[in-house]
Order: sequence, then structure tokens, then C-alpha cells
Amino acid sequence: MTSAKIIDGKAFAATIRARVSDHVTRLREEHDLTPGLAVVLVGEDPASQVYVRMKGKQTLEVGMASFEHRLDASTSQEDLLALVHQLNADPKVHGILVQLPLPDHVDSNTVINAIAPEKDVDGFHISNAGLLATGQNAMVPCTPLGSLMMLRDQLGSLSGLDAVVVGRSNIVGKPMAQLLLGESCTVTIAHSRTKNLAEVVRRADIVVAAVGRRKMIPGDWIKPGATVIDVGINRIPNGDKTRLVGDVDFDSAVQVAGAITPVPGGVGPMTIACLLANTVTACCRIHGLRPPEGLTA
Repeated sequence: MTSAKIIDGKAFAATIRARVSDHVTRLREEHDLTPGLAVVLVGEDPASQVYVRMKGKQTLEVGMASFEHRLDASTSQEDLLALVHQLNADPKVHGILVQLPLPDHVDSNTVINAIAPEKDVDGFHISNAGLLATGQNAMVPCTPLGSLMMLRDQLGSLSGLDAVVVGRSNIVGKPMAQLLLGESCTVTIAHSRTKNLAEVVRRADIVVAAVGRRKMIPGDWIKPGATVIDVGINRIPNGDKTRLVGDVDFDSAVQVAGAITPVPGGVGPMTIACLLANTVTACCRIHGLRPPEGLTA
């Protein structure tokens, strides 16, 4: 019998999308504004195609404008940058997302940093990273933002709690740590080379696993009653197909944790919901309006 509460990311994401939709309606009715999200896909990576399709569908479902740009894998960096500059200047576009990974001949950092910071709804621009690090109004990366929303919903105030983030990427680990610091947690950033990693994790009231190694964190590393947010998405063979597992060994951790996100169905659905929330936030800030409550960090 399981003891932990299973945090339902699909249901939570549906509530976020509903709040986004309500705010989009208000923006249209009160300010004659329709938030617009432009997504750029270079090449034909199958996973990226699925993500872009889902993003476009959900953008339209909440009443926003969706602009998709699908480019050949051979597209030059110069041409991609020209498109980014065009979208920066387009008043109908409030959010720009260039789907990663990009082909090898394109420098991802150059492209990301060419996006206007106020339209950088992925939150990857160096300016947004700096704003987040200094506690100012940043566009926050979607996966950490979604993880923070789930933690707030589960725990209320996070002040004073011990949090361990396992993973140090610019996309999840580092911004997640900054967000938890902003909530007055005591934060440790750990990773695959941390000495005595098990002992470090066992101290934590909150564990965010974002290291990209399947089932790396077993249940006996989890402090009884801790809240576990599993960001990992790892594919393992399952007969003729593959199945998804997280960075946490769910079957053992669920016996110990107080609450835990499953994989799939946990953090994943929140990422696109937070992308939509960020687009609304960007639209409001660009037009000098107050962003909606509960959809930002």
C-alpha cells in the first residue's frame, strides 16, 4: 500500500490553463489584447515535433494566438537569427520559443540570447537568468516554475524548509535553486559527483530530482514525509516500445515520501501550462499591465 500523496500534474496543469484562459479573455475584452506565442522548430526531431504540436494546440485552446515556424534542418544560423529578430519586432508576438535541441551547426546560446528578454518565455536568456539570480522580475524557466507551483500547493509556505536540488543545469537545477531561495528555503545544489549524496538527500524536506539518470534516487534516500518533485524523463525498453521513468525510484520512494510526482503525469504537463502562463505574463508586462496572480514566481 502506498503512503505518499501522488501529485497529479495533469489535473494541476488543467487548473493553470483554465486560469490562463480566463485572463486571456479579460485581456481581449478589457484591453483589446490577444497574447501571441511564436514557436520555432528547426529540423525534424520526432520528440520536438510532438512538443511543438502540443504547444500549438494548447495555445489555441486557451484563446491565444499561435504562430508556428518550421524550418529545414539545414537552415543557417544567420537565417534563424533573422527570423528571431523579425519576431522580436512583431507586436502580435509576446512570447518566442525556439525549440531545443538545435542542429549542430547552430549555436544555441547565440540564438537564445538574440530573443528579446521580455519575449523570452522559456526564461533562458542571460538577462532573465541574471534577473532571477538577483531576485528581480524575470521570465522564469517553465519546468522550475511548474515545480514551484506544485510545491506551494502541496506545502503552503516553504519558508525554513531544507531543500535539495539534484542537478545543476541552466534549464532546471540552477533556476530551481534560485526559486527555492526566494521562498526562504535552505538550499543545497547536489549532483552526480556530490560526496555522500545519499546523506545529503536524506536531510531534505523537499527533493527536486533533475539529474537525468533513471531511478538514481532510491526510496531509502528519502526523508520520511518529504515532498519529492521528479523532473527526470528517462526512456527504458519495455518490450517493443519504451516507457518513461524518472530520476527517482518511484516504487520505493512512494512508500516513504509525504508527496511525490509520478513520471509520466507529474512535472511534464506543468511545463507547457507554465509556458502559456509566461506568455500571458510577457504580454501584460510589455503593455504595462499587472500580470495575473498565481501564474508567476
